[in-house]
Amino acid sequence: MRAGGAAARARLRGPLRPSRATDADADPSADRPAGRTAPDRPGTPVRGRPTLAYPGAVGPQVAHGEPPAGPPAERPEGSLFDVVKVAIAILDTAGRVVLWSPAAEEMLGWPSEVLVGRLIDELMTDPDPIAQARAAIQETLRQGRWHGFTELADRDGTQVRVEARISLLVDGDGTPFLQVALADAGTLRAVERDLAVRDALFEQSPLGIAILDTDLRYTAVNQTLAEMNGVLPEDHVGRTTGETLPERAADEITAIQRQVLATGEPVIDVTLASPLTARSGFRSISYSRMTDRSGRVLGISGTVMDVTERYRAVAKVEHARRRLSLLNEFGSRVGDLLDASRIAQELAGAVVPRLADYAGVILLQAVAHGDDLPRHGHDRRTSLLQLGVASVQDGPEVEVMLRRGARITFSEDSAFGRVLRSGVPELLSGSDELSDISYPGDPKVQAAHDLGVHSRLVVPLRARGIVIGLLVVSRAGYREGFDRDDLAFTVELADRAGSSLDNARLYARERTAALTLQRTLLPQQVPQPTGVEVAYRYVPGSSGTEVGGDWFDVIPLPGDRTALVVGDVMGHGLRAAATMGRLRTAVRTLAGLDLAPDVLLRHVHELADDLAQGPDEALLATCVYAVFDPATGKLVATKAGHIPPVLVVPKGEDADGPVRTGGPLPGGVGQVLDLPSGAPLGVGGVPFESIELEIPEGSLLAMCTDGLVESRDKDLDVGLGRLLSVLEQPYASIQQACEAVLATMEQGREPDDVALLLARLGRGQAGVPTAGWTLPAEPTAVSRARRLVRGALAEWTVEHLTDTAELLVSELVTNSVRYASAPIGVRLTLGETLLVEISDPLPDPPRERHAAEGDEGGRGLELVRRLALHWGARAEGMGKTVWFELPLGDHPELSFADHPVVLLDDHPQA
Repeated sequence: MRAGGAAARARLRGPLRPSRATDADADPSADRPAGRTAPDRPGTPVRGRPTLAYPGAVGPQVAHGEPPAGPPAERPEGSLFDVVKVAIAILDTAGRVVLWSPAAEEMLGWPSEVLVGRLIDELMTDPDPIAQARAAIQETLRQGRWHGFTELADRDGTQVRVEARISLLVDGDGTPFLQVALADAGTLRAVERDLAVRDALFEQSPLGIAILDTDLRYTAVNQTLAEMNGVLPEDHVGRTTGETLPERAADEITAIQRQVLATGEPVIDVTLASPLTARSGFRSISYSRMTDRSGRVLGISGTVMDVTERYRAVAKVEHARRRLSLLNEFGSRVGDLLDASRIAQELAGAVVPRLADYAGVILLQAVAHGDDLPRHGHDRRTSLLQLGVASVQDGPEVEVMLRRGARITFSEDSAFGRVLRSGVPELLSGSDELSDISYPGDPKVQAAHDLGVHSRLVVPLRARGIVIGLLVVSRAGYREGFDRDDLAFTVELADRAGSSLDNARLYARERTAALTLQRTLLPQQVPQPTGVEVAYRYVPGSSGTEVGGDWFDVIPLPGDRTALVVGDVMGHGLRAAATMGRLRTAVRTLAGLDLAPDVLLRHVHELADDLAQGPDEALLATCVYAVFDPATGKLVATKAGHIPPVLVVPKGEDADGPVRTGGPLPGGVGQVLDLPSGAPLGVGGVPFESIELEIPEGSLLAMCTDGLVESRDKDLDVGLGRLLSVLEQPYASIQQACEAVLATMEQGREPDDVALLLARLGRGQAGVPTAGWTLPAEPTAVSRARRLVRGALAEWTVEHLTDTAELLVSELVTNSVRYASAPIGVRLTLGETLLVEISDPLPDPPRERHAAEGDEGGRGLELVRRLALHWGARAEGMGKTVWFELPLGDHPELSFADHPVVLLDDHPQA
């Protein structure tokens, strides 16, 4: 038995290396692997670890022989065998080593020359492994195989745990041998663990996983991906994505696969619509290129995740975000609007096309016009106007269904009637519901049917618990119908719009009241005084601002003079309009006293506390006041913090021609009058000063408020320059000049009121007789004045006025002679009345007294008051002028019964 075993061992060793006899006769280094030397040459390295004594060996160690010379065999790089090395050994039935492979040498460090012929038991140091090895050999001889774990000692004496697989081999002579396959248990367990992880990830992963080769054909897919695609796993293998999925879905995925395979750049989390398979929805795909340890491209791997729920959740959040954005955008767009029509149009434009294809905003007429809301329920007699419309397309059907400004009628049992009465929104779908929206036979219903409208929302617009209108939105064509979420959102949008619409209604009502008050307090009839042709315009502020306190006035003064006034009360609304009315009344009253412009403004300023809007609010107003005398052609003007007036003087031949009322304006050269600034009324601290200018005949004076020339981003000089350039042009009439000025107002200006007053200044009526004299301040001046007056009246053929005129002139001249020490002026003007003016350098105005029965004087001014049609006094230069008017017709007879008169002028010259 042993001889047969020895022969068999010799046959097994023969192909691997020479026999021991041959090894003894040959060169000891001839059969050793490269890099090895015989063990009797100290200092030379051997394969594996340094040579150590075999456990229990006696004598010199046997060196490992070198392999036969020749070209090395081609070997793949990066193989799994580089990670898990399997060592092979052949044992006889007694457990002796017959063959020990190089892999075994590398694993344990023992060369084959040392182990061949020895029992494998000698690599085990403990009794238990030895017994286990012997039992394994016996089981293999009986069963043909054995598998288990054991520990072997390497050349360092370290116990190496290995996994062993023993198989029974029989040679051609029937001699049994044992093939032992050894693998490092730790490395093998790591590989097995990695493979288990791979299997778990691949087979149990909730993600779809695919492996594709370089031809982009599936080599493996897991069950999850197979279920996603609706194709069995085995039907994937060997096929491309295009052969597995529908064409439209496969094209996009195949393009991504080719890109990853060509570039090596991974594609991560690309969301695509799922193919039309058993599981439709949305998928997130990721692909990366696979390479082996040597860098050779093996194909690509991909993961597919069903993100339908995530996508829909994100889409829902995005949908909510867009709707919230729409609410915010609509709020910001209408937040500063105070016009119901504009708000309605903004509401319709906000929902198309983001929410609907067609939209109409229908409002109560009371809301549109700023009236009070109805206190009773709505019925078919309720007046509705469609003020906001929007659509995704135009056409005749759209014009029929959505016509802006159209009056809407409805029956009480229609959708419009139900929503108006109940305030409950309705979602309409189906032909029956869509047809019952307003009234039977409504052409708008047929137009909506022609446009393909299949879903509608009728939502109430509410304010203060009252339905003030309807928001009607429609969808057509292939667009999905409205759902409950759409209805809830539209209700929220309508509620916000309802608040803005009600604010606009309240503002319109207050603005109408303030504008009515403002227009009532402005001049109702503007006179056309002698020598002055006036034109005026008042433009309220835009609907986004309340009416202001801008005003103007034209006040006739004695002696054919005219006062021109323009002012601006700071603030807006009813209170500003009321303050403007009080201020205008005060100016007009003081103007009747014929005060100098600067004196008049000073008195108005002193009344500031009484003219203010309330005890806690001071009056703040600006004003420009000018007085023109056509007889002398002089203009006296002053201002209180107001923008200066503009004067346009005719040039060339037009400067000498007479002014014809209603005639054309020739144009000319303009200038801004440089008036002392003065403080606004109510501020004080700056005195008011007047300047006197001699005005060429036919000059155009323009006075306005700041709303005409001021803007947010430009200086006042720019606006005044624009006003000058307009007024310097010729116009057919002064009214046309007014329109031209308003037409050039800057669009970006503040939405403030505008008051404009144009006055063409002339020399009075042609042919009006006038006479004037200057007399010395002597007693003889009285009789001379009477004589001159008598002569002038006789020449003008109004002798019936002589007695009264002489009496009153003598009284006034006597007062001037008594108190003045400078020449006295007497002037007569015969117009519609006889105007008599007595001037002297004494600045103090005359004061009327009530004389007692025994007083010798003090009755002169009482005579003037009793006998004259009008009388008064005004400051003029350093002195004053006392004037009176006598009517040209019948005049009252003198009566001194109740008021005896003492004549002051009893000089003999009379």
